[in-house]
Amino acid sequence: MKIIRLTKAFTFETAHALHGYDGKCKNIHGHSYKLFVTVKGIPSEDVNDVKLGMVMDFGDLKKIINKEVVNLFDHAILLNQNSPHKALGDKLIAEGHHVVFTDYQPSCENMILWMVDKIKAQLPTNIELVALKLHETENSYGEWLAEDNQ
Repeated sequence: MKIIRLTKAFTFETAHALHGYDGKCKNIHGHSYKLFVTVKGIPSEDVNDVKLGMVMDFGDLKKIINKEVVNLFDHAILLNQNSPHKALGDKLIAEGHHVVFTDYQPSCENMILWMVDKIKAQLPTNIELVALKLHETENSYGEWLAEDNQ
């Protein structure tokens, strides 16, 4: 086979709070997130294709991830809309802050699961999402692998 995997890294700054959590992360705090997106496919062999030899143009992948994830989350605060944090978020929005309400607890794990659905929906049909790795800190990350979710 001629299957190739491509990975592109993205960074964004996001704050969140975990309502009901029993540790420090119940407080609003931020992270310098680093997201690694891995896709796979077969490089084009069509000599008339401007993407000859490519699985996917890295620029096309960048457009998808920026649109679906980075532009939404960068310099935003993520708050669970199904918690008392909704009132806080509404107040912050009224003051001009960038708030993203989620329908999930905005943990690293749940953020990844949300990203999987958004990214998969935008990929060309011949490209498969293989993995997402989301670093919350330099040495702490969550990872989603397609092979674990079949």
